[in-house]
Amino acid sequence: MMTKKKHLASGLALIGASALVLTGCAGSDSNDAGSDSGSSEGGADRAIELAVFNGWDEGIAASYLWEAILADKGYDVELTYADVAPVYAGLAGGDFDLVLDTWLPITHADYMEQYGDDLDDLGAWNEEAALTIAVNEDAPIDSLDELADNADLFNNEIVGIEPGSGLMRITGEEVVPGYGLDDMTLIESSTPAMLAELQSATDAGENIIVTLWRPHWAYNAFPTKDLEDPQGLLGDAEGIHSVASSTFGDDFPEVHEWISNFEMPSDLLYSLEDAMFNQYDGDEYGPIVEQWIADNQEYVDGLTS
Repeated sequence: MMTKKKHLASGLALIGASALVLTGCAGSDSNDAGSDSGSSEGGADRAIELAVFNGWDEGIAASYLWEAILADKGYDVELTYADVAPVYAGLAGGDFDLVLDTWLPITHADYMEQYGDDLDDLGAWNEEAALTIAVNEDAPIDSLDELADNADLFNNEIVGIEPGSGLMRITGEEVVPGYGLDDMTLIESSTPAMLAELQSATDAGENIIVTLWRPHWAYNAFPTKDLEDPQGLLGDAEGIHSVASSTFGDDFPEVHEWISNFEMPSDLLYSLEDAMFNQYDGDEYGPIVEQWIADNQEYVDGLTS
């Protein structure tokens, strides 16, 4: 079986109802296991198009996990990295089949409101997701309501992630004005760049403030703490949902049922993320995921039983 992964730059634009123009695209193929596309029960004769949000590690981890599981069951899977907005447009237009990283009811609510009539919410697989603003563990503040008076200690900057993400939207539209942080610069970046800045600052014993979220392996890797959010502007804990195109259930009924029943507690998710993104320094995740599956075989077998 051929499993393909396409890494897309942020320049993805929708033309008409369903056509995607891909800008700055690079592709790579992984191991060929030699199976025919589709499964005998699923009956599909094409690859499952699985969208992955750039930089969202919990979604990347879950996607690679399901890629391995589905490959073992005889399906072809194509992973495509893209930014958040084009993913929902692509799902609604039929260019993607599935994304495993929709945060509800807050972070991605706007996209579900815009495209929801053409999407299929398969339910939450983790109920402990939370948006955060984090600082180095020894930072001299503990709450967002202390930040405005101490902004100079953080170089008057909040290091953010990908523009267009729900976290950046909420930080810019809610947190910044709500806590009087308009004089600070919210830096649009990428998750890898933000993590590099976080590592550099904590290694050097310097103050830093970043947009982050739970679950994320950075909390295990770097000495960080969340700033309290007394106004609740970042919202309560959310669920991480699987969202599919409206035709996914008809095209892949067996996989639709498996994903609908998918649950992954945070401790298992942390261990998979840690293995992929912290203990391993590379981007060929296949062997790492296969080893994690072998170490957690009973859980993985239960996902398709």
